[in-house]
Amino acid sequence: MSRTILITGASDGIGAVAARRLAERGHRLLVTGRDRTRTEAVAAAVGGTGFVADLARLDDVRGLAADVLAATDGHLDVLVSNAGGILGPRRLTVDGNEATMQVNHLAPFLLTHLLADALRAGAGIVVQTASAAHHWGRIPVTATGADLMLRRGYSPSRAYANAKLANVLFARGVAAHLDDLHAVALHPGVVATSFGSGSTSLLRLVYRGFARRLLTTDEHAGETLAMLAGGTPGAEWAPMTTWTSGGYYDQRRVGRASRAAHDPALVDAVWRASAAATGIPIEDMEANRGKTA
Repeated sequence: MSRTILITGASDGIGAVAARRLAERGHRLLVTGRDRTRTEAVAAAVGGTGFVADLARLDDVRGLAADVLAATDGHLDVLVSNAGGILGPRRLTVDGNEATMQVNHLAPFLLTHLLADALRAGAGIVVQTASAAHHWGRIPVTATGADLMLRRGYSPSRAYANAKLANVLFARGVAAHLDDLHAVALHPGVVATSFGSGSTSLLRLVYRGFARRLLTTDEHAGETLAMLAGGTPGAEWAPMTTWTSGGYYDQRRVGRASRAAHDPALVDAVWRASAAATGIPIEDMEANRGKTA
């Protein structure tokens, strides 16, 4: 059965590959990217619709959601939150959030909230591109809540690891906070693309240095992403066709998430901090639980 699928970060790399694979299987594609020329080229290649948005601006995310709702008449089957990357020195976005956390986690968190009813009207699936780097993430929780902004001890690699941990926690939190939706987190492998080019961190050296020959290809990782987006949540694991809601997958097998990712208190704390950082009253999210379109 054909699905309507939105993929962020689809102007190149694994997002573009996934869009091509899904289009070949008869699905309707909506793709986003920051670069208009590349995004429109991918959209044309897959016979889909392109949207330009900068996830470092939450107003762009809100505009993207409005455009998607208009283009789909409020019916969306799958949201693939694939955009992200390792950024450089610490900076705040125009919204006042640490940039790596916003681009990798807060923007897709907000987009999911804004599209939740459209997803409920469809297959109700969210696929989140995460990373094995989440194992190194450490998100502190104090009496005032989870600290997503890494105000102390910042490095590009640490910021990225924290954002990827937030991605895995988000996939686990969807079942608790957004009834009728199903989410899954994927480590696509260490991909030999331009990923990390904006950073001077050690991770960038891994991506661009001698280890590059050991990396997976964007074709392989994009196909993995497409398989999950075309799959179905269920209790039984069937490689890349049936997957567990809230699960974490390492390429094409069940992954072992970090201990922190299994902490329900951290799931809830990060969810609440994310809602605050994106301007969503937590009461609105709780009020939407169990709501059907």
